[in-house]
Amino acid sequence: MSGETVPVIPARPIALDTSLTSAAAGSSSLWNRITTWASEHRAAVYTIAGVTLVVTAAGVVYYVSDSRKDATSDTGSKKRKSKKDRLKAKKEAEKAEATPAETPAPEVKKVQPTVEPEDELPEVTEATVGSLSEQERKDYAAKLKAAGNMAYGSKNYTKAIDLYGQAILCKADPVFYSNRAACWNAMSNWDKVIEDTTAAINLDNEYVKALNRRANAYEQSEMYSEALLDYTASCIIDGFRNEGSAQSVERLLKKVAEAKGKKILASKDKKLPSPTFVTNYLQSFRPKPAPEGLGETAELEEESGKGQLKKGLMAMRKRTGDGYTEAAQAFDSALELGDLGEHEAFAYNMRGTFKYLRGENNEALEDLTKSVELQPSLTQSFIKRASMHLELGNREAAAKDFESAMEQNKDDPDIFYHRAQLHFILSEFAEAAKDYQKSIDLDKDFIFSHIQLGVTQYKMGSIASSMATFRRCMKNFDKTPDVYNYYGELLLDQQKYQEAIEKFDTAVEMEKQAKPTGINVLPLINKALALFQWKQDFAGAEALCQKALTIDPECDIAVATMAQLLLQQGKVTEALKYFERAAELSRTEGEIVNALSYAEATRTQLEVQEKYPQLANRLQGMGQGMAPPGMR
Repeated sequence: MSGETVPVIPARPIALDTSLTSAAAGSSSLWNRITTWASEHRAAVYTIAGVTLVVTAAGVVYYVSDSRKDATSDTGSKKRKSKKDRLKAKKEAEKAEATPAETPAPEVKKVQPTVEPEDELPEVTEATVGSLSEQERKDYAAKLKAAGNMAYGSKNYTKAIDLYGQAILCKADPVFYSNRAACWNAMSNWDKVIEDTTAAINLDNEYVKALNRRANAYEQSEMYSEALLDYTASCIIDGFRNEGSAQSVERLLKKVAEAKGKKILASKDKKLPSPTFVTNYLQSFRPKPAPEGLGETAELEEESGKGQLKKGLMAMRKRTGDGYTEAAQAFDSALELGDLGEHEAFAYNMRGTFKYLRGENNEALEDLTKSVELQPSLTQSFIKRASMHLELGNREAAAKDFESAMEQNKDDPDIFYHRAQLHFILSEFAEAAKDYQKSIDLDKDFIFSHIQLGVTQYKMGSIASSMATFRRCMKNFDKTPDVYNYYGELLLDQQKYQEAIEKFDTAVEMEKQAKPTGINVLPLINKALALFQWKQDFAGAEALCQKALTIDPECDIAVATMAQLLLQQGKVTEALKYFERAAELSRTEGEIVNALSYAEATRTQLEVQEKYPQLANRLQGMGQGMAPPGMR
């Protein structure tokens, strides 16, 4: 596999900070680009030997990379015609599936056998078939099949099963087995469907109708992995032209991933994500001094509630995995010990924050609700709760929380920054830009408002304005590594590879100087992607990802990037391990399902290669002649 042509990765749109919360702007944007999560629904693309899968929140859609057309070149009428053609093809496929009898291709004209009257049909048994000549067996098989088709058409499935069975005694034809399977299918006898379609496939392993019938039976039997394999094989044989089969793959991949995702989530230990993620989430809020009486010089008993609050705040400054774990434990202890006085609402805010980061959304919402009840003026609690509502898909509750925050303090710049995030993920870019600008007007020193404004301008197509915004950022925040990292992402999106790498290198050096024990690994991963897209330098890209994982072993973005790089090289078995690891590191059910979608699609590729080697070769052929990434 290592000598295979590297398939094309579609161009990545800039999609900074498009997760359903404002958490981890960097992590979100990079994940979007690593997996080409091309929209606010975190769409992802990965390639199986030249055939691209678009993995969305709904599942997976297959299409052949080199058959895609530029949407701007199509006229409206052509688009409408294409849609009609697809619907027509789908209806034809459904019609074909509903008819058990195999009919010859239109251009091949064969004389169809006459259906004999029932009393003139031959009766064949295991005892009598041996006495028939080869020609008699052939003739009898044709007559029995025709009679079976008629019985099926009359919905006399029991009789049709008997007739197809006699035809099989005369001739072990895959069509006879598939037709009998159609009868079992009509009777919902899924075990028999699987038995007969398997016999048909053993005789003809590229028999699409039998594969589809067996896949349906597997699905009805909740054997989703087996169904996924059959539908995938069917898609490959058909060259991904059958939309119905492609939709079945999408549906099955989602089912498999969701089933496994629920098991993982049920047994998953609630722990904090990577320090990279936690840091990026926390810094999406403007830094504020510790509440009065909890500062570094405050003399407090460590085993008191206030002492634990202070301990948690001090631990957060480390920006390391151990530091964040220590902080979370301290905030838990603070509320258990009590006697917090005016700091109780703040304690609920901080405990709720870390519960959210651990994926305990319901408990986090309870804590933040308690916080706003105790101290409505603590607007940050409203803002964090709004983000959680948004992640859970409750847009109205999120908007209401922003309104409540505004009622408490209409000049809090964090309100506008995080409300802009809501607009951004809903593709309301003009509204997002207004709120980012308002956030800047209220506090020009918060770098992420400037960065996100530049990204929003880029998404709106105002490239010149966006680049000007970033140049101002580099002038006014010349010691902030995030500016160079995000500017590098814009340059990378424009395929200005050398300039992008220079910016990533600058960001890495600044990270080392500013945070030697808690370096943000995102610039390293970005550089890895740039090397891969520019020079197809797999060794260099892998080395950078390994370095990132050494610094932050729990960084799901680094894990996902490594998986992609391995997959692009045809190292499918190794890639699978990394995709599974990415699922383990994911926080929420949606993130787990997305990671498992990759894993299951990759696993299916391995099974296709093992069970249908000729199909693996066909996929390889589909991938030939395509330009390497970044060269289109």
